[in-house]
Amino acid sequence: MNILVLNASPKGPNSTTVHTALYLQALHPEHTFVFLPVGQRIKSYERDFRPVRDALLQADLILFCYPVYTFIAPFQLHRLIELIKADGVDLSGKFASQITTSKHFYDVTAHRYVEENCLDLGMKVVRGLSADMEDLLGEQGQRKARMFFEQLIFSCEHGLFVTPCAKAPARDRIVYRPQLPDVPKAQGRDVVIVTNCAVEDENLKNMIADFRAALPFASRVINLRDFPFDGGCLGCFGCAITGKCVYKDGFDAFLREHIQTADGFVYAFTISDHYTHSSFKCFDDRQFCNGHRTVTHGTPIAYLISGNYRYESNLRMIVEGRSEVGGNYLAGVATDEGDTAADICALAENLAFAMEKKLSRPANFYGVGGMKIFRDLIYVMQGLMKADHRFYRTHGIYDFPQKQKKRIWQMRLVGALLAIPAVQKRAKGKMTEAMIGPYQKIVKAAQAKAAP
Repeated sequence: MNILVLNASPKGPNSTTVHTALYLQALHPEHTFVFLPVGQRIKSYERDFRPVRDALLQADLILFCYPVYTFIAPFQLHRLIELIKADGVDLSGKFASQITTSKHFYDVTAHRYVEENCLDLGMKVVRGLSADMEDLLGEQGQRKARMFFEQLIFSCEHGLFVTPCAKAPARDRIVYRPQLPDVPKAQGRDVVIVTNCAVEDENLKNMIADFRAALPFASRVINLRDFPFDGGCLGCFGCAITGKCVYKDGFDAFLREHIQTADGFVYAFTISDHYTHSSFKCFDDRQFCNGHRTVTHGTPIAYLISGNYRYESNLRMIVEGRSEVGGNYLAGVATDEGDTAADICALAENLAFAMEKKLSRPANFYGVGGMKIFRDLIYVMQGLMKADHRFYRTHGIYDFPQKQKKRIWQMRLVGALLAIPAVQKRAKGKMTEAMIGPYQKIVKAAQAKAAP
């Protein structure tokens, strides 16, 4: 089988991820492996796509190989998918799968993003391998890589593919026109609207205009297409100690001085390729100059999204997951799928309310699970990621359960007592009462406080 490995890591041959594919190549000389460093050479492929097209046409199996960057694939792979679709190369019927390395922070959304785009291209998609960054260094990780490849070839031969997601039904494109009156603007709040609105994004442009009109505070717009990015994140960890990006385009200072200072964030984009234009992913990735620090924790956010958002389950997970991990109150999402004007008006009011009341909510699984992965990662890598380590230590993010020694000994004592038959008999039916007691005191205190 002719296997094309699309190495989408910006590190090229020095990528950790691609070495899993190289390992499989060494074990399977009966297959032909071709490696294309698309992540490292994405700018050259923008000028001349022919090498990629030729390699794609010759392949039987296309293997996307990349590190997971900020919930999805790196900017470079987003841009490659745009180039593939724009070129129109026919990949229907070809097999596709993927290999990623990460610490399993939202690797599921990255895999689904690639799967959805491969299905758009008519490809037969086989579930990929999501490996830990260090898996290949151990026998267990190597065994899992071998098992993945065996299953991959078996699936290609026997037709075991990923089930396509439900597609949005065809609908007439409705042009949204600005229709909300400009409400008076109060002082004291700064709202920034970050967008990648293109000239042809008429709906998005008008949605932004109406949101600004309905928002009772002044707002400003930053269009990412206007920023002179030198390129996407290189994953070089040059910023890990200093917080300074190796690029000289000034984005790190721009981010901190013109975006992160705001009292409220609004992200506005048009859906394309199951996310949005790659310019937004470049913005996402380059924020790694902040490392894994939730520097905007507590700042409410809102989204203006043009497109079939209700049919993009993976994108909805990403939107919610970003707010949960970042500790940002999600004021809501307004789209152009229904009563757009009413949705925009309600969103503007809710964002204003969230800023005034400094709203927050407990993190759900997306937030708790994501931060536990970061907590453990930074604790182990504190010698390298010094800025992250200082931030985590200062903000109490190192909440390791093994440090709760008093609680652990209390549970040991309760467990030892309940192991005694006589105590078991006396405690029967009273455990729930004991557990609920402190909560009842809180309710009674609230009732007393509210009483006239």
